[in-house]
Amino acid sequence: MNEDRIKGQWKQLTGKLKAQWGKLTDDDLTVAEGNSEYLAGKLQERYGIARDEAKKQVEEFGRKL
Repeated sequence: MNEDRIKGQWKQLTGKLKAQWGKLTDDDLTVAEGNSEYLAGKLQERYGIARDEAKKQVEEFGRKL
């Protein structure tokens, strides 16, 4: 799913995102609003993973949709 479609369906996707990454807060998801770079940064921060790994996880999540 491309980033434009993700942005358009963001409210519906927040539940799936929280199921995947429970450490993300509602505020994190509200601010992210489909921005994959911001989301990857929050994953890096919350889970203590490398930036490349966080980006990879976000991309994989998008492909699964």
